[in-house]
Amino acid sequence: MDSGFWYEAGSLLPPVAVGLVFWFVMRALLRSDRNERDAEKAAEKEYRLRHGIDDPDAADGTGTARNSS
Repeated sequence: MDSGFWYEAGSLLPPVAVGLVFWFVMRALLRSDRNERDAEKAAEKEYRLRHGIDDPDAADGTGTARNSS
């Protein structure tokens, strides 16, 4: 093996590094989006429970208040 091998192997380092950085950034974005959606869903569920609003995924699907007196 002559020194040309190390130049060729070294030339692959920048694209691999950029690919890894891209992968970590995209993974962080997707995880944060998923966590944000879960938090929003939990907050909406808590809001609906506090205000007595039916679940929109209920059987009738009306989403009306339970105690509408």
